[in-house]
Amino acid sequence: MSDFDQSIRKVLDEHGRLPESASTLSDNDDLYDNGLSSHASVNVMLALEDAFDIEFPDSLLRKSTFQSVTAIREALQSLGVVVAPE
Repeated sequence: MSDFDQSIRKVLDEHGRLPESASTLSDNDDLYDNGLSSHASVNVMLALEDAFDIEFPDSLLRKSTFQSVTAIREALQSLGVVVAPE
């Protein structure tokens, strides 16, 4: 797992209020099916903004942006967050 994905999972663990660690989920597991609430997704968004020094535009403020680790990674990449090669 890349440091980038570990950073995303750390934010999910600290702010997502998931019943289990995000490290136990696959990249494509549905976070909402695994306990992420809409309220917690806002906390995750704010924590991601702090962690990666970005701001999510209105166009990315939708449920699908935070549906999975993969979706979050793709959203961050679309905002210019550079992923170091493994």
